[in-house]
Order: sequence, then structure tokens, then C-alpha cells
Amino acid sequence: MLVHCVDSMELTKYICHRIPERSFFIKGHQFPVCARCTGFYTGLIVYLILHVFYKHPYDLRVFIMSMILMIPVAIDGVTQYFGPRESTNTIRFITGFAGGIGLIIFLKTILWWIINVL
Repeated sequence: MLVHCVDSMELTKYICHRIPERSFFIKGHQFPVCARCTGFYTGLIVYLILHVFYKHPYDLRVFIMSMILMIPVAIDGVTQYFGPRESTNTIRFITGFAGGIGLIIFLKTILWWIINVL
């Protein structure tokens, strides 16, 4: 029987730039995604777990809150890309975490409206 081991770094090259300077390392091993993506995915997972225990309505207020949560990651990414400043991995993770929560709420709100309102 042939067992093929899949390299996580190979798989994630399609969803993240994986620049070493913008990634976390544990014991010399680079995370498969950058610090910002790590924050995004962590935020998504944390929200989905918490949402099992704490339900909330998907109304306009929540929709606006989701967009507000995505603003810091946009500001961090844009200001870093155009050069006024260099972000740190900690800031990338924190803004990515907030952005991940905002993104999942945004998507769930749109999906809820499509299913229940339209």
C-alpha cells in the first residue's frame, strides 16, 4: 500500500504568500500561512465555536459590525503595501483575527438574508 504524505506548505501556497518574515515559527518550523492568515483562520474558528453557544440575530446592526471588524485589517494591509509603515506579525495576527470574525459574520449575514428574506 502506497501512502502519500501531503506537505501542508505545498497546499497553502494557493491561499497565502507565506513570506517567512511575515510568518510565525515554532521550533524553527514556519507556519503554513502568514501571521495575518493565521489570525483570519483563528478568528473564523473561534467565532464558529462560540456561535454554537451564543446565538445572535443577523440584522443590519450585526452586518455593520462585521464590516467595522474588517476595517483594521484593510488599513494594516494597505498602509503596509503602499509603504508608509511596516506592520509586525503581532499586529498582522490581531487585525487578521478581527477581520476573520468580521468576514464570517458578514458571510453568514448575507447567507441568512438570502435564505430567509429573499
